[in-house]
Amino acid sequence: MEIRFGETTARGRRIALFWLLVILVVILDQTTKAAAIEVLEHGSLTFIPGILNLVLVYNTGAAFSFGEGAGVIFVLAAIAFFVASFVCVTNTEDLPFRLVVSISLIAGGGMGNLVDRLIAGCVTDFLSFSFIRFPVFNVADICVTLGVAATVLFLWQRDASKQSLSVDADM
Repeated sequence: MEIRFGETTARGRRIALFWLLVILVVILDQTTKAAAIEVLEHGSLTFIPGILNLVLVYNTGAAFSFGEGAGVIFVLAAIAFFVASFVCVTNTEDLPFRLVVSISLIAGGGMGNLVDRLIAGCVTDFLSFSFIRFPVFNVADICVTLGVAATVLFLWQRDASKQSLSVDADM
């Protein structure tokens, strides 16, 4: 492998983007959690009336409190996903930019919640919809959800495009 200084490779750009987004997501997630802890220690607040409340919840499980008490499994899963994501971004030569972004959002969200689990043994959640019954969540959860949705959408569009090309070729 030849290293040329001053030349940016596609691989280098993918890796830089991955780290930048992961770090930004973790910083945003941890900053908002720290603010929520400080502001909400004495009770909840209405943020957007009829839509969004701020309420402090400590979750030892995952979404919908699934897997309460299985913190070690969540820690190992987050680490495994992060390593797999980094390997994918580093070694997949034709990985589209959109997938690098979506994978980075998922990895960053996972790392944000991992920090909580390692430091406090639970995840700090503080965003709560008031118009539907839904679990309390945080910025890391939003990033994971957006990353998964973007990945699924991209893969669905790619598959639909391949099927269209296949049908066109058959005619």
